Amino acid sequence: MDDVHRDEQRGEDNVDAFTLFPKSSKAKLKGGSRTSEETDSGPHSKTSGPDMYRYRMDYPSMGTCVIINNKNFRPSTGMSARNGTDVDAQDAVKTFSALGYKVKIVQDQTVDQMVQLLLGVSKKDHSNSASFVCVLLSHGDEGLIYGTDGYEKLDVLTKFFKGDRCRSLVGKPKLFFIQACRGMELDGGSHIESDSVDAQTLDRIPVEADFLYAYSTAPGYYSWRNTSNGSWFMQSLCEMLRRFSSQLELMQIMTRVNHQVALHFESSSNMPGYSGKKQIPSIVSMLTKDFYFPKISD
Repeated sequence: MDDVHRDEQRGEDNVDAFTLFPKSSKAKLKGGSRTSEETDSGPHSKTSGPDMYRYRMDYPSMGTCVIINNKNFRPSTGMSARNGTDVDAQDAVKTFSALGYKVKIVQDQTVDQMVQLLLGVSKKDHSNSASFVCVLLSHGDEGLIYGTDGYEKLDVLTKFFKGDRCRSLVGKPKLFFIQACRGMELDGGSHIESDSVDAQTLDRIPVEADFLYAYSTAPGYYSWRNTSNGSWFMQSLCEMLRRFSSQLELMQIMTRVNHQVALHFESSSNMPGYSGKKQIPSIVSMLTKDFYFPKISD
């Protein structure tokens, strides 16, 4: 049986994964004692009115969109070719170009090339840009993304755009869309009842603020990619952006992406035990305002 999707799906479904078990220690918050900086203090923003909850869009440019499309990997990595990823890449180029972004796409990047590319982009002047977008298409694991010669921690690539390192993007949305596995678990799905489906400020802000990380799958799980039609996540993302840009706020669009991936797709694979599986994207937002894309151009 082919993928279950409203549009025709052909080809086999593969996963973007490799087995690694990275663990990161988490600092514990001690006690209930208060310091002079009370955690429940009121907001410091001087901005008032409805615009305080909406990102400015009156810049000369929407900004830069960097697309890294890794398809072929060195034998030493143990990674297979990501057939179908070129469909994702071209769909992303078309969609973000139509949204007004200056798109830069690169293919088959080593770890060092990915690092140097994003470091270089972060050092540019983004003063005339409303936002920044990065699309990563590769193999991965939890917290990791693959170059053609190995892997790197995802936060190594994103840290260049934090507020203390990329001043011209402070207070502006930085959007990362990541098509890659985050583990080796398979989602067998659950049955559901049929009737249940259907003015910028100069105040200081956290360096981690205004980021959005849109992962193709939940932590620990495989991410599916059709060899003919591209990944479920990127198909859905580009479709929802085309349909709802300027009409809906970004998080509303991403909820529709989740809905599409969760309910309209099901894996079809030649590998025993890999058919009939499901997927749900995971959206991690540190955005501080509503973000509306412009109306997409034809």
